[in-house]
Amino acid sequence: MAEKKLSKRTLIRSWKDWMMYNLSSMSYERLESFGFCHSMLPVIEELYGGDEKEVKEALARQSTFYNTEPQLGAIVNGIVVGLEEKRANGEAIDEEVINGIKVGMMGPVAGIGDSMIPGMLIPILLSIGMGLAQGGNILGPVFYIVVYNLLIITGSYFLFMKGYKLGTDAVNLLIDERAEKMKEAFAILGVFVTGGIAASYMNVVTKLGYKNGSVDINVQSILDGIFPKLIPLLIVLFTYYLMTKKKLSAVKVMLVLLIIAIVGVLLGIF
Repeated sequence: MAEKKLSKRTLIRSWKDWMMYNLSSMSYERLESFGFCHSMLPVIEELYGGDEKEVKEALARQSTFYNTEPQLGAIVNGIVVGLEEKRANGEAIDEEVINGIKVGMMGPVAGIGDSMIPGMLIPILLSIGMGLAQGGNILGPVFYIVVYNLLIITGSYFLFMKGYKLGTDAVNLLIDERAEKMKEAFAILGVFVTGGIAASYMNVVTKLGYKNGSVDINVQSILDGIFPKLIPLLIVLFTYYLMTKKKLSAVKVMLVLLIIAIVGVLLGIF
């Protein structure tokens, strides 16, 4: 029997389907599982298209619970595609092995991906975009949209193909001790980036003060002398408290900040 080899077109289609539809069918029970299964459809069709039983079994094992960071998670898709190809060629790879690798990798990949992309990449690009947008320059949003999508598309494609080529060897790159250190490093860097953005672009000052004859006390000047940007720092910490301790969504936190801003302006605090 001739060896089954996935075509480049099928690999690209599988990657594209994951990139475009990874979060398109979400539920608390399965999260990204159907997005993952959808990306595997062209692979299953090419490998098992003539065997109805194998197709059903492949669809079932690719529909189990799955959740990770979608962009970096493309490497997991590539690995699973490679495993399915080996299975179709008669290698001793059962569904427990495939599901075990998916479940084992989705956590470490999510940890690294969340630290790298939402925690570091997006804040850096937003800070550059906001700097360019000052004064109404349209280059700000254009820069963010173009550069972000360029990095995400090329990065996820590279990881998908690298996972397909490396197969199970890629597992060691993402779950060993070095991966854990990498995740911690990106998380720390993300904190620094977020702090720098808050200090650079949050300009919240207070109008509180006292004036009587020659006595003129300006609270903001006193705060700047003690701790510059203290109010923006307190707002960041308050936002962090609401989202982590009180478990408020981003929309609810923005509403809380809006109410505080309105009341503060009406009372003459801001």
